Amino acid sequence: MCPLGWLGVASLCLGTLWAVPAEKRTKVEKPKAELTLYENLDLGNYEVTLDNYGDILDLSNYEELYDYGDLVPKIEVGTLAPRPKDPKALPELGETTAGTPKPQPPSGAGPVTPAPIPEQGLHSCQLCLCLGTSVYCDDTELEQIPALPPDTAYLYARFNRISAVHAADFSGLEKLERIDLSSNSISWVDTDAFRRLPRLQELLLPENHLQALPELPHSLVRLDVRHNRIASAGLRPEAFRDLKQLQFLHLSDNQLDFIPVPLPESLRSLHLQNNNIRTMHEDTFCDRQEQGQIRRALEDIRLDGNPINLSLFASAFSCLPRLPTGRFS
Repeated sequence: MCPLGWLGVASLCLGTLWAVPAEKRTKVEKPKAELTLYENLDLGNYEVTLDNYGDILDLSNYEELYDYGDLVPKIEVGTLAPRPKDPKALPELGETTAGTPKPQPPSGAGPVTPAPIPEQGLHSCQLCLCLGTSVYCDDTELEQIPALPPDTAYLYARFNRISAVHAADFSGLEKLERIDLSSNSISWVDTDAFRRLPRLQELLLPENHLQALPELPHSLVRLDVRHNRIASAGLRPEAFRDLKQLQFLHLSDNQLDFIPVPLPESLRSLHLQNNNIRTMHEDTFCDRQEQGQIRRALEDIRLDGNPINLSLFASAFSCLPRLPTGRFS
């Protein structure tokens, strides 16, 4: 009876053991694998090199320590999400993610045309390129200044056929800082075309057909009218005296007979090469009444290409830090 009793008890224990799911048995055994893997590691003092890397860390059982069965399948970049089985789950084409319906063209209608630009003086953007406060109209065969947006600060209309500049072209554009009309056919500019622009700093009109300069705003820093037909009679008396911020005055390749004076103290660069200047006044650059004067700002003076002999007027530029460029013989 005893042997049979013990045999029954043993069968009952074995049956209970095999009744445990295989997954649970695996999880119970995993801690043993972890202890076996790391029990011989001395983490207090070791150095990992290419020679002992395999001895220090055995990665042969690495996958046994983790169960990847519960990870979410990865989605390959560039693939489309699976289409839902229920077609009603798809959003309507006329609805956005916020639920606001998009306007749909009428059935049978042709291509949808973009909405017109509001009438705010933006007509130039149809012919030019408007980026922020800059308007680019280069080489677009313009024959006149286009209507500009009211916030225009920089205008580039080079290489066109513009022949005249009128006061109405820039009316109300008080934010203009730069006007570049290089390489056009401008022969006429209204007297007050630029005078009412309080922020204008750069006025570039080279390679045109100008014979006279209009009134200039006091904010001007750079004036470039090279390669025109401006004679001395085309300059207003003391045209640059009140331009207290003017630093660059480029009048080369014109028809000037004398240097326009007085020149503001702020001037740094004066280009008058290739004109008809033959003489110079003693007070052209230096004040005879002020002894020891040094005009340090004016360092760049170009008078080459003129029929003047600078050596005859040495006292006229004795206060300058550098001699003008020109003929001294």
